[in-house]
Amino acid sequence: MTRPPGGVGVSSDLNLDERLLRVARTRCHRPGAERAVARFSHLGEHGGVWLAIGAAGQALDPGRRRGWRRATGAVAGAYALNVAIKVLVGRRRPSLQGLPPLTGTPTGLSFPSAHACTSFAGALSYSRLGLPALPLYALAGSLSLSRLYLGVHYPSDVLAGALLGTALAGIVAGGGRAGAEAGRRAGGRAPQ
Repeated sequence: MTRPPGGVGVSSDLNLDERLLRVARTRCHRPGAERAVARFSHLGEHGGVWLAIGAAGQALDPGRRRGWRRATGAVAGAYALNVAIKVLVGRRRPSLQGLPPLTGTPTGLSFPSAHACTSFAGALSYSRLGLPALPLYALAGSLSLSRLYLGVHYPSDVLAGALLGTALAGIVAGGGRAGAEAGRRAGGRAPQ
């Protein structure tokens, strides 16, 4: 075991992903915190909290229902695309000696993180509808980092999921803006 500057001891035979995961799995871990993070992380299962926000938006903001449907569809699409990529890539979840995962997962597949993918798709989509960006991205980042803390994803899984979700939401939102712009150019009312 080597001790790099800063005092974090990690085995020199681990790659960067494993080193960062080991740090996440060995810092600030107390039984109460682990239980709380595991419960919190369940909000992101299958994009649940993000789909719920979208459903609430559709119900409570009828004037922009079409936009809410599009945004919620971006979250659902991000989840579906994520699952397909996971199957294609086939990367197994982390297995660090002496540090078992702190929560169960629906599959043994890891890359990319669906929590990160749906979270960042939701944060971008819903912030473009006018919800405050800071709390949305704080929720997205926290749900994503919870997966490292719990030991069920490598950092690269989370980063790839965040990038995938952001890109997909950007494409979906871009299509919505293009449609609204085309409606304005044609002299019609922009679609909601």
